[in-house]
Amino acid sequence: MGWAQRLIPRSVAAQLMSLVALSELIGIMLAAVTIIYLFDSPSITDTQKFLAGRVAELTQLVRSIKTPADADELLAAARRGGLDVRRVALGELVPRTTAETRSFSMRAFRQLAAEPGIELMEDLRHPAGSSSQLIVRLDEGHALMADVAVKGGLWSTLLRPVAGGAIILLISMLLLSVYAVRWVIAPLAEVARAATSFGRSPRTSKVLRRRGPREIAQVADALNDMRTRIAALLDDRTRMLAAISHDLRTPLTRLRLRSERVREDALRTAMLGDIAKMTRMINETLEYLREDARTEAASCIDLPSFLQTICSDFADTGHAVSYAGPARLPYVCRPRALSRAVTNVVENAVKHGSLVAVTLRRAEADHIEIAVADDGPGIPPALRDKVFKPFFKADSARQDSGGFGLGLSIAQDIVKRHGGSIALKPGEPSGLLVSMLLPPTPVLA
Repeated sequence: MGWAQRLIPRSVAAQLMSLVALSELIGIMLAAVTIIYLFDSPSITDTQKFLAGRVAELTQLVRSIKTPADADELLAAARRGGLDVRRVALGELVPRTTAETRSFSMRAFRQLAAEPGIELMEDLRHPAGSSSQLIVRLDEGHALMADVAVKGGLWSTLLRPVAGGAIILLISMLLLSVYAVRWVIAPLAEVARAATSFGRSPRTSKVLRRRGPREIAQVADALNDMRTRIAALLDDRTRMLAAISHDLRTPLTRLRLRSERVREDALRTAMLGDIAKMTRMINETLEYLREDARTEAASCIDLPSFLQTICSDFADTGHAVSYAGPARLPYVCRPRALSRAVTNVVENAVKHGSLVAVTLRRAEADHIEIAVADDGPGIPPALRDKVFKPFFKADSARQDSGGFGLGLSIAQDIVKRHGGSIALKPGEPSGLLVSMLLPPTPVLA
């Protein structure tokens, strides 16, 4: 770590306090520069430099005139031209007090003092003159008094201070924004992106860098540790699923083979039914726990052909499942996952109804709705939200399916990972309608 980085505060509070102090310091410096600018503005200074040049010219002209009357006539003409200038006796001048301020620009003063033959009497003033008077010696008994006051107008008195304050405020806010984004917000945003990407793909191996304030670095460490532990849990789950798949299915296969040798028809049928029920439960549980629905790559399919294939598969096994909708509709999705969701919903419908209709249509805001309706007993309104919970089985005709109650949970999870929603509605005139609403462009998670 370099010496410059070691000077940077490590905590968020210290960084923000340092930012405020630094902003205040820069604001004070800018205010000082602005005040100097206001009291010695280029426009006023240029006017005073012009007046200083005229005073120097008049001084030389008055000195060259022989009679006092001609000098007074020349000064009267200068006054008519806008320059308040008079010839006064040196005896009338009094010392300038320290409390009096000099409104003459320092640059204009230096320019006038540098003129050849010009002797400024800065420490003296005329009692009848204004506070902005300028005294130049003419001869041994007289001096030239000129009023060099310059009015700044509305811009100098009001608009320029307001503009200067606005500039100072803007620069301070800009500094605050740049610092906050670069040193505080940017590391926090990186942590948020890492957490989001990990939620979509838990097996992401990229380690989050430790940067930014101390608190954000601690969050990054905690997130990295959490990702490691979750990845280990996922590996354990994968091994457990493989063990379940092998260690349970193999004995069930042997039981089915042995049951088929039983000579008593009623006993053989009951045993094969129980084995088929156990196999279906295991398959349903493994299907719920598998990750392939989350990691499958997206591709574009023809949604009507996709749904017609599912309906044909059920029709081939003797179920009355029909399709209604457009003949062609391209859609980007995870085909295997979406097929599993629709199949689970249709399978649930054919178990409890004699007629099942799968409908595809465009809903509001260009959303796509896949609706599966049946003529079965339906589900009471109080249970329609609960049936999406894993392993939920209600005491109704629709739940007596011999499974674990995971079909709708799997369908809901898949639809949500496509950025859509699923809802249960009462059928017309009876039964149940399952509506799967998908966005025009799925946000795959």
